[in-house]
Amino acid sequence: MPATTTETVAAAPPLRSPWVTVLVAWLVPGAGHLLLGRRVRGAVIFATVLLCFAVGLLMRGPLFEVGGAGDVLSRLIEWGGHLGDMASGLLYFVAVWMGYAPPDRAGHTADYGSKLIVAAGLLNILAMVDAYEIATRQKD
Repeated sequence: MPATTTETVAAAPPLRSPWVTVLVAWLVPGAGHLLLGRRVRGAVIFATVLLCFAVGLLMRGPLFEVGGAGDVLSRLIEWGGHLGDMASGLLYFVAVWMGYAPPDRAGHTADYGSKLIVAAGLLNILAMVDAYEIATRQKD
């Protein structure tokens, strides 16, 4: 009796180490897909995450900082924003290393910039999940 599709997928070895793929995909957006031979998808992910992050910086959006003061909801928002910022990988660490720290001021431009920086990280998380699923042959 021939094996079903799910049995064939489960029996097939992963394309690459899924954890190395996810780590590389986190550090450099799109690099996980490049490791898996998905060049166009990797280039699109890299360009999208880089564009969101760069526009957020150009809009002088502040990075989220974890302060510890305030109510539970404020701390949850700070932690979520901080993790979203860090999810951009090396883009975040290079920005911090280069001294990017605009003041947190009121205004639409800086607020949208901050949200674009977090959105870049969230897009990179989606790309990391996609690379993991491709590496483990759960997705083509």
